[in-house]
Amino acid sequence: MNHFIAPSVLAADFANLQRDIEMVNGSAADWFHVDIMDGVFVPNISFGFPVVEAIRKHAGKPLDVHLMITDPDRYIGAFAKAGASVITVHYEACTHLHRTLAAIKEMGCKAGVALNPHTPVHVLEDIIEDADLVLIMSVNPGFGGQKFIQRTYDKLKALKAMAAGRNDNLLIEVDGGVNISNAGQLISCGANVLVAGNFVFTADDPKAVISEMKEVMPGLMKA
Repeated sequence: MNHFIAPSVLAADFANLQRDIEMVNGSAADWFHVDIMDGVFVPNISFGFPVVEAIRKHAGKPLDVHLMITDPDRYIGAFAKAGASVITVHYEACTHLHRTLAAIKEMGCKAGVALNPHTPVHVLEDIIEDADLVLIMSVNPGFGGQKFIQRTYDKLKALKAMAAGRNDNLLIEVDGGVNISNAGQLISCGANVLVAGNFVFTADDPKAVISEMKEVMPGLMKA
């Protein structure tokens, strides 16, 4: 199983976005994690299609687009067109999740489903074979820089056990409070995609931090 690092663009310097994108391009990172917030599903607003298109223009690695929005079905086609390689929707925002995941795949993207900290993994029991990726939120979505929720480790173990023999290629992603001190334990509990925002972009040497995180991952395989 490949393991990936996905720096979160939400923590980048928006006044120097191209510079930060090129930094990630030149690093050991695998994906760009792009958080889309609508101010309704989460209490924050990030950015929309023009910024995603601008990131895609300069990015040399896939865009992992995380839709923290209500009624995401309306925008799947637009985000695919804007350059997303992975589109993740929230379980809590989807009335017809099976249909939503199918629509993402029809657009040629990997289909992901995210769970908020209060949502147990067993809600995915009937959908686990249909997802390419499951994102476990390890903070409450909406803002960067929050404290990591310790319950995340148990959720990862439960999700890995659920997927065993049913979807062995499932990508298990963790977003929120990820850093070098917990990366190894996250991997050992089942994660294979780590999203890191402030920990990367506020570092004195972001490339070195990304490389250090990659070193805790078995195989060091890249996308």
